[in-house]
Amino acid sequence: MKEKILVANSSMPEFEEYMEEIKPLWNSHWLTNMGVIHQKLEKQLTDYLDVEHISLFSNGHMALELAIQAFNLSGEVITTPFTFASTTHAIVRNGLMPVFCDINKEDFTIDTNKIESLITDKTTAIIPVHVYGNICNIKEIERIAKKYDLKVIYDAAHAFGIQYNGRGIGSYGDASMFSFHATKVFNTIEGGAISFGDNQLEGKLYRLKNFGIRDEVTVDGVGANAKMNEFQAAMGVCNLRHVEEEIEKRKQVVNRYRDRLQNVKGLYLTMDQENVRSNYAYFPVVFDETVFGATRNEVCDRLKENNIFARKYFYPLTNTFECFNGEYNVEETPIALHISKRVLTLPLFADLTLDNVDRICDIVLSLQKI
Repeated sequence: MKEKILVANSSMPEFEEYMEEIKPLWNSHWLTNMGVIHQKLEKQLTDYLDVEHISLFSNGHMALELAIQAFNLSGEVITTPFTFASTTHAIVRNGLMPVFCDINKEDFTIDTNKIESLITDKTTAIIPVHVYGNICNIKEIERIAKKYDLKVIYDAAHAFGIQYNGRGIGSYGDASMFSFHATKVFNTIEGGAISFGDNQLEGKLYRLKNFGIRDEVTVDGVGANAKMNEFQAAMGVCNLRHVEEEIEKRKQVVNRYRDRLQNVKGLYLTMDQENVRSNYAYFPVVFDETVFGATRNEVCDRLKENNIFARKYFYPLTNTFECFNGEYNVEETPIALHISKRVLTLPLFADLTLDNVDRICDIVLSLQKI
């Protein structure tokens, strides 16, 4: 059996580098509660992401859930079902009603042509999702939000390090959530962050992630425990030193995939967006079985038989989850439904060799019916 290839592989620094970063903790015994390394990473990420403010969290989901709380949203929130469970669950767990907008078939982000028809007098926000490293139609979302006085919180879990028109992607909207999960372009083992421009949000987010505590004797809100600890922050400090190199390696992998697959009939690949500095986070392929001759599921199964593990991502759509008991009509998002049944993200990580990319492509192409 040939070597096992997973859809993602966590980037990690050299062992000695990480040990050097965490060594001071054995002297200070300051392991959490916004310690020295936490503060160091926060400053470095503010600079790297080109944003005004950053607040670090234990994971991306808690970052999004508490950001929604910080804006005191109510009623309905327009979003997309073509996302990971976290996006929808963060809305629902805040007692809000997700209103699902379809995606566009070019880059799989929210279809801005359909947002305004979903706005009601109960709508308070839009939570668009940057998908696979493809960014949303920022300008149109800004126009709509301004016209209807809506907050915009971007789910930027897939968008770390991306720039649009020379600006960090996290500087758009009212806030953006980044995920630093182990499988992301940049990781802190687990972790996440909210970027924002309004400095009044800083205190709100601090209290929300720290039990509502304002100071040593004042607890003036009901908060959670979502603080990033020092070991997570240390992994982030180390990984940030190498992230540009990691992105460049991922770019080489993506380019090889495109060289092998972009002109194949029945396969749809997304391409780099105009005025966007990509992070090459994922490599999705949409299979049109009527032209290619094999379904997404057949390709996935054949890869698995060869010890290669791709991912049906995103499938199923969040508006079809059993936990919602059929509350949402999936027929209202037909493009998202169509893509979810046909998309497969192929393995992509910095250390994936080009020989293994070729191996993956050879298996995919072997299923083509010419």
